[in-house]
Amino acid sequence: MITSTSNPQVKNLQQLAKKAKARNSQDVFLAEGLKMFEEAPRERIQKVYLSQSLYEQRGAGFLKGLEMEVLSDHVFAAASDTKTPQGILCILRQEHYELSHMLSSVHPHLLLLEDLQDPGNLGTIMRTAEGAGVDGVILSRNSVDLYNPKTIRSTMGSIYRVPFLYVDSLMEILPVLKKRGVCTYAAHLQGKKDYDQEDYCSGCAFFIGNEGNGLSDELSSHADIRIRIPMKGKLESLNAAVAASILTYEVSRQRRGTAGR
Repeated sequence: MITSTSNPQVKNLQQLAKKAKARNSQDVFLAEGLKMFEEAPRERIQKVYLSQSLYEQRGAGFLKGLEMEVLSDHVFAAASDTKTPQGILCILRQEHYELSHMLSSVHPHLLLLEDLQDPGNLGTIMRTAEGAGVDGVILSRNSVDLYNPKTIRSTMGSIYRVPFLYVDSLMEILPVLKKRGVCTYAAHLQGKKDYDQEDYCSGCAFFIGNEGNGLSDELSSHADIRIRIPMKGKLESLNAAVAASILTYEVSRQRRGTAGR
């Protein structure tokens, strides 16, 4: 059992929680809590850390042969990124997806995120993407790190199942989408139609902009179609995750209707 916060493994856990550079150099990330452990693909788990309390309560049988280490409770608290640790923390191998994988379905359904900054928003978008049947989430390089522990927790497990890809420029992939027959949409105040007046049963991709500045003029001007999300009051925009939810679930609604005909 590790009983010192100066232990190299504990120091490494702290670095992996705080720094994207450390995560990327080791090609791993951290997932904390029982739900995140239970849903994690076993082949991607490198090591599991248990608090002394959880180990004494449950033993190690539920780990099914995975490499593990026990940390005293105060050491586990020091390694944890949460205020109320559940007593289990995993190091997992990062997954790397290709754009071709996201475009492999008959009618791809994608989200393109431009410079998104809030970990909670990104995590919620990943959850929504799974629920709405999105084939992939593509992020500009300046977006928040998806492997940020706060983002990981917000995905509630969807991080394991929704393909994603960081690109240097969203503009660079637009010709690839067009060639594949994917129509791009930007929610914009100058949109001519409301979002639910378009047909999304063919390939579609939605642009979602930065929380503070929205979509850049350059990216929105290159969308095939601008659409409106109607709003009452004095609102000009919605939270990025809310906008993504509205748009992706409209696609899901339309495609369910088509499948039932």
